Amino acid sequence: MKGGFGVDNTKNQHRKHHLIEYANGKSLEEINGTVKVPHGKGFWRTLFAYSGPGALVAVGYMDPGNWATSITGGQSFQYTLMTTILISSLIAMLLQYMAAKLGIVSQMDLAQATRARTGKALGVILWIMTELAIMATDIAEVIGAAIALNLLFHIPLIPSVFITVLDVLVLLLLTKIGFRKIEAIVACLILVILFVFTYQVALSHPNWSAAFVGLLPSTKAIAQSPNIGGITPLSGSLGIIGATVMPHNLYLHSAISQTREIDHNDLDSIRQTVRFTTWDSNIQLSLAFVVNALLLIMGVAVFKYGAVKDSSFFGLYDALNNTSMLSNPILIAVAKSGILSTLFAIALLASGQNSTITGTLTGQVIMEGFVHMKMPLWARRLVTRIISVIPVLACVAMTSGETTIQQHSALNMLMENSQVFLAFALPFSMLPLLLMTNSEVEMGEFKNRAWVKFCGWFSVILLTFLNLYNLPSTFEGFDVWSKTTSDVIAYITIVVILVLLAWTWIEMYRGDKRFAAEGKGFEQEEEKMKKEGQN
Repeated sequence: MKGGFGVDNTKNQHRKHHLIEYANGKSLEEINGTVKVPHGKGFWRTLFAYSGPGALVAVGYMDPGNWATSITGGQSFQYTLMTTILISSLIAMLLQYMAAKLGIVSQMDLAQATRARTGKALGVILWIMTELAIMATDIAEVIGAAIALNLLFHIPLIPSVFITVLDVLVLLLLTKIGFRKIEAIVACLILVILFVFTYQVALSHPNWSAAFVGLLPSTKAIAQSPNIGGITPLSGSLGIIGATVMPHNLYLHSAISQTREIDHNDLDSIRQTVRFTTWDSNIQLSLAFVVNALLLIMGVAVFKYGAVKDSSFFGLYDALNNTSMLSNPILIAVAKSGILSTLFAIALLASGQNSTITGTLTGQVIMEGFVHMKMPLWARRLVTRIISVIPVLACVAMTSGETTIQQHSALNMLMENSQVFLAFALPFSMLPLLLMTNSEVEMGEFKNRAWVKFCGWFSVILLTFLNLYNLPSTFEGFDVWSKTTSDVIAYITIVVILVLLAWTWIEMYRGDKRFAAEGKGFEQEEEKMKKEGQN
C-alpha cells in the first residue's frame, strides 16, 4: 500500500488513522532516507542523485512575495537595492548550508533539535511564531495565485481567492507520484520562471553597468528617505530580506536533507552527504538570486521611470500591455502581441503553486518538531490556506468602494507587510541554528568553521538590529493608530523580542551543556566511529 509521496506503507495499512496524531519519530518519516545515492562514483552522477532538496528550498526564494518586494524596489529606487538582494542571497546560502548540515549530522530537523534543548513553553511560542511566518508567506501566495487567475481567465477576484483553496487537490495528486518526481517538477517550474524573466529583461536592454554597481554595498540601501509610495529604502530592504531569507525554509531544509540514504555509522557517508547537499543548495539558491535580480531589473528597465503608478501585479500586467509605458521599441513590438503580459501571469501562477508542497511540508515539520502533533498533509494545507485567505478577503472587501488603483495598492501593501513580518520571525530560527551548528558537542568535526561563525553572528546581529530599528516606522505605516500609539506598541514589541531572544539563547546554552553531560551529541558518536575505524 502506497502512502504519501509514493512510499510503501503496507506495514501501517491496518492501523487506524486519526486527524491529529502524536508524532515524535524521524523528521518526515515517510520519506526519511528513502532516496538512494551512489558511492565512489563520478562527481556529476553523485551530484545529480543529491539534487532536489535545494530546488524545493529555492522555491521559497522566488514566490510572489519576492516579486512584490523586488519589482517595487526597482520601480522606486532603481538599482539601489540590488546590493540587498545579493547580501540576503549570500546570507540565505550560509543559513541553508547550516540547516542542511544540522539535519544530516544530528538526524533531527531544526524544530526537533530546538525542542530537544528547550522547555515546552518556549517550544510552543516558537511553534506559533513559525506558524505565523508560514501563514504570512501563504498570504503572498494566495494574492499572487488569485491575481494570476483573474488576469489569465478573467475570474473575479473574490472567487479567485476561494479557488486557491482548491490547491489542496494539487497536493493530493503530488503525494501519489513520489518525492523524487516532485523535486523534478519543482526544478522544471523554476527553469520556466527563470526563462520568462530572462526573456523580458533581455528585450529591455537594461543598464548593466548600473546594475552591477548596485551590487556594491551602500548605506543608500538602508536609508529612511526618500519615501516613495509609503516605502523607504530601509523598509524596502527589510521586505526583500524577509522575502528572501525565510525562516520556514531553514526548518524545511533541515528535514528534506535527510531524504537521502545515509550510513550514520560511516563518517565518509556523512561527509559525502554534507558536501553534495551543500553543492545542490548553493546551485539552486544562485538561480533564485538571478531570478530576484531579474525581477528588480525588470522593475527598473522594462518600464519607463515613473510611468507605472500602480505597482501591484495588476498594474504591472497592464503596463506590459501598454506600449506607452515600455522603455524601448523591441519591447513595444513584442508587447503588441500580448505575450509579455501573458508570460508574466503564467510565471506568477507557477510561482504561487510551486510553493504549495514546500509550505505544507514545513508546517508538518514544525508541528511534529515543536508540539509532537501530526496531521494528514491535505488537512494541514486546508487549514493553513483557509486561515490565510481571511485577511486577503478582508482587504478586498474593505477596498471594494475605492478606486481600482487603491484596491490594487491595498493588496500590494498587504503582501509587502506580510514579508516584513518574516524578517521579524527570522532571528528566532537563526539563533538556535547558529548556536547548535557552532557547537562541537552537537556537530563534532562538522561544527562551523571560524569564518562561518563570524558571518553567522554578523547576519543574526545585522538582521535583528535592522528589524528593531525599523519597527516604529513599520507600525506607523499600518495607519491604524496615531504616531504616538504606534511608537509605544513598537517599543513594547522590541522589548518582547529581545526578551524572547535572550530566553532562547539561555535555554539553548543549557541544552548544549545537558547534551554534553549525557553524551547525546554527535561528538560522542564521532569518537566511537573513529575508534572503530582504527580497530
